[in-house]
Amino acid sequence: MITYEYPFNERIRTLLRLEALFDNVAHFSSLDGAAENHAALVNLFEVLDVAGRTDLKMDLVQELERQRQTLLGFRNNPDISEDALSGALYEIEQASSALFTLNGKFGQHLRENDWLMSIKSRIHIPGGACKFDLPSYHYWLNQSVAARHAALEHWTKSILPVRDALGIILRLLRSSGREEHLTARNGQYQRMSGNSGMGGGSGGNNVTSQMVRIILARSEQSVPEVSANRYAINVRFMLPPEPDCKPRACERDVEFELAFCNL
Repeated sequence: MITYEYPFNERIRTLLRLEALFDNVAHFSSLDGAAENHAALVNLFEVLDVAGRTDLKMDLVQELERQRQTLLGFRNNPDISEDALSGALYEIEQASSALFTLNGKFGQHLRENDWLMSIKSRIHIPGGACKFDLPSYHYWLNQSVAARHAALEHWTKSILPVRDALGIILRLLRSSGREEHLTARNGQYQRMSGNSGMGGGSGGNNVTSQMVRIILARSEQSVPEVSANRYAINVRFMLPPEPDCKPRACERDVEFELAFCNL
């Protein structure tokens, strides 16, 4: 199955972008090649750029506290596993405590590293990180695998509490949605906001959903495009792109799963 996610507000967009960037940092940092470690650093700089636009730490702390209070309301509920509930509460409390240990602006220790910032200032220029532009960076890329891995671990260690906190929040968001099996007739699907689902789960609920998830079988040869406003959500399925070919609408019925998610 392939899952497509469409966030409905800027806060969730930021969390999803950061999640993808953190995943890239972890992936490329674990590999041994200089090119892969370069990619890890590029993604780390993008984490700084995305997170630096918002008061991310306080947003995460407040959301974790809100989720903690919600979960506390399930205490002594016979339909809820006490072990699972205690585990979720412990995870949230640990993530919150780790966030409180962060001092200053997000990634401040990286921003105070003049050498890293000199690389960051050139790395987004096409070809700006060539060896003749940044000889000291070229030297670092030619150090041993162990030395490069140690440096990347040191640079990312202090921002991991943010990664862990947003991971908890996105996991809770995704688990809140109930999947519905639907069919897009002639590749088109629309749901008005007054229908069951747009409200975040139950019919008649006016709470605005924060994200929609669309799940397709891997064998399905179509790609969803989503547009939404306060009144309706529209899903249009397009045929997969081909070289030298303009995008084309899928004009056959498409079966898919749809879930509206809300914290």
